[in-house]
Amino acid sequence: MTQKNKLISIYSLTILLIFLIGIISLMIGSTFIPFSDIILFLKEDADLSATTGLILQDIRLPRIILSLLVGSGLAVAGAVFQGVIRNPMVDPYIIGISAGAGTGVTLAFLLGLKFSIAGINSVPIFAFLGSVATVFAVYQLARVDNKLPVMTFLLAGVALSFILNSVMSFLMVIRTENLHKIIYWLMGSLAAASWSDIYMILPYFIIALIIIIFYLKELNIILLGEENAVHLGVNAEKVKLIMLGAASLLTASVVSVSGSIGFIGLVIPHIARMLVGPDHRKLMPLAAFLGGGFLLISDNIARSIMPPLELPVGIITAIAGGPYFIYLLRKKSKNIW
Repeated sequence: MTQKNKLISIYSLTILLIFLIGIISLMIGSTFIPFSDIILFLKEDADLSATTGLILQDIRLPRIILSLLVGSGLAVAGAVFQGVIRNPMVDPYIIGISAGAGTGVTLAFLLGLKFSIAGINSVPIFAFLGSVATVFAVYQLARVDNKLPVMTFLLAGVALSFILNSVMSFLMVIRTENLHKIIYWLMGSLAAASWSDIYMILPYFIIALIIIIFYLKELNIILLGEENAVHLGVNAEKVKLIMLGAASLLTASVVSVSGSIGFIGLVIPHIARMLVGPDHRKLMPLAAFLGGGFLLISDNIARSIMPPLELPVGIITAIAGGPYFIYLLRKKSKNIW
C-alpha cells in the first residue's frame, strides 16, 4: 500500500468511526431513542414526536458537536505545543490555561456573577477571560526583548499555575456555598452543552485553526532545529510566538465551555504521530479527528456508565490517558519522535 493510499484509508476509517459513534451518541442517554427515530430526525420527518425531536435537537446534537470541537481543539493545540517546544511530554495545560479558566469560573460563582444574557451563560465567558489573561501574563513574564525562550515560557506557565491553583483553593475555602458546582466544572463536563456555547467559541476556534494551518510548513522546519530554520529563511521566534498564541487561543476557547479535560492534548498527538509520522500537515487533521472521536467516546461512557448519575468526562479521559502517559514515560521521548 502506498503512503497516499495509507493516509486515505486512515482518514476514511477515522471519519467513518466518528460518524457511527455520533449515531450511537444520539441514541443513548437517560432516555433511549431507537435507531428508527434517529433516521426520522435526520430526514426531518414530521412523524417524529415533539419530545424526541427536542431531546435530539436541543440536548444531544449540540453535546455531540461540542464534544467534537473540544476534543479536536485540545488535540490540535497539544500537537502545536509539542512541535514548537519539541518536547513530546507537553500539553496545553502546562502553561496555565486550565488554572486561568478555573480561576475565572471560581470568581464568577463566588462573586455571584453567574447569569445569562440572550441565552449565553456568563460562566464560559469568565473562563475564557481567565484563560486569555493567564496566557498574556505568562507571555509577558517569559518575554526577553522580542524573543520568547521556550523553557522560560514553560517555567512561567508552571509557576503561574501553582499561584492560580492556590488562589482557587483559598477562594473555595472561604466561600463554600458553590463548592460542588466549582469542583464539578473543574473536573471537566459537557453536561450543560448548548448551541449558545458552540456559537460563542466558534469564531475563536476558527481563527486559531486558520492561523495554525497557515504555519504548518514552518512548524515542520522548526523541528529540524532553530538554526536550520533560520538558514532556510524561517523566522523561528516569530513563528513560535504566533503558533503558541494560536494554540493558547484555541485551548482557551474550548476550555471555557468544557472545564478542565486532561490528557487529550498529550496523548492524541502521539497516536496521530505514530499513524502518519511527524509531518504536521498530515498529523494535524488526524489529531483533530482522533481528539474529537476520543472525547465523544469518553462523554458517552461518562453519561451511561452509572445511570442516572453522570460522571464528569474529565474523569474518563484521565483514566484512559493516565496509563498511556506512563507508557510514554517508559518508552522515553527519543523513541516517540
